[in-house]
Amino acid sequence: MKVLLVNPGANSSTADVSEALRDGLEHHGVQVVHYRLDSRIDRSERWLYYNWRKAKKTQPTITKPTTADVFYQAGIDALATALRHEVDCVLVISAMYLHPDVIILMKRAGLRVAVVFTESPYDQAKEINVANMVDGCWTNERSVVSAFKAVNPHSGYLPHGWHPGRHMPGPQPGDETWPAHDVVFVGSAFHDRVTWLMEIDWEGIDLGLYGNWENVTARHPLRKFVRSGVVNNLGAAALYRRAKIGLNLYRLSTGWGRHSPLIAHAESLNPRAYELARCGAFSLSSYRAEVPEVFGDLVPTFRNSSEASRLIRQWLADDVGRARVQQHLPACVAESSWRNRATTVIGDLQTLLQAQAVA
Repeated sequence: MKVLLVNPGANSSTADVSEALRDGLEHHGVQVVHYRLDSRIDRSERWLYYNWRKAKKTQPTITKPTTADVFYQAGIDALATALRHEVDCVLVISAMYLHPDVIILMKRAGLRVAVVFTESPYDQAKEINVANMVDGCWTNERSVVSAFKAVNPHSGYLPHGWHPGRHMPGPQPGDETWPAHDVVFVGSAFHDRVTWLMEIDWEGIDLGLYGNWENVTARHPLRKFVRSGVVNNLGAAALYRRAKIGLNLYRLSTGWGRHSPLIAHAESLNPRAYELARCGAFSLSSYRAEVPEVFGDLVPTFRNSSEASRLIRQWLADDVGRARVQQHLPACVAESSWRNRATTVIGDLQTLLQAQAVA
């Protein structure tokens, strides 16, 4: 099977999913043609705005390029790439930054298009619109599969996972270059997370916050805990292995703003849960139904900041208890690598292609 893999256009967690799935597909013999939407978006933005500023000198009323213009130009060559390489199908990761017209034109050209959605239930409405356009799709949230099946019968649940080349238990070469925190969190500063962290008494605790925390200003009380910007999977894994506690805060809001609506319900594990466990890192987690289902009592959960405060101090004081738990965590997710997940994707794609060939 030959697949055009269109990466998500972002360079953080969704990009990690794309790279890990690519590794899984290639591991099982799939020929992958990689379309780097992220670098193309950057190049398209610079090219369009440069030419707009240049043209504006002689044409003052010329229309300024929009974000949609940038996404369209960045993505449209995926059509030509798919046709040039005569791929069996196009596999898009996330599709948040792929202009829908690109998918429409791919379908008109007779290409089979499938999407791995990574942002359910936060961006579910947008994902449902795309699901209605493609041949098949998967969602990362099990509780919303029925909503996807209502618009596309070839919809399924694809849990997140871990990357075999990046998430390993025990000390790894280079880990020592990263700080060893009492508590570490790698993620983005959504408003609900910021509010939650503000409710914890961090006195005497070395907290390390990594990721996108640009909206936490210099005078914000949490700013002193912000250690770095976005870190890659290897850096995050090192931080997890060296920390006493890895914190897993599930996002509640649908967007960045203070008044962004909250999600109604979610059950599935995020990538962080799998990565922490595979690295053998002790973690505390906000509650999701899959947490006790996968980990039992090995990952203590909390439903509010008071419970979290108690658990953080309890487990920081219990070195023996944390070590006992850590040795069991990798086994809990042993069958959840992206190489395992890739078998689901390959099988579903083969079924889809065979059914359409018969039709």
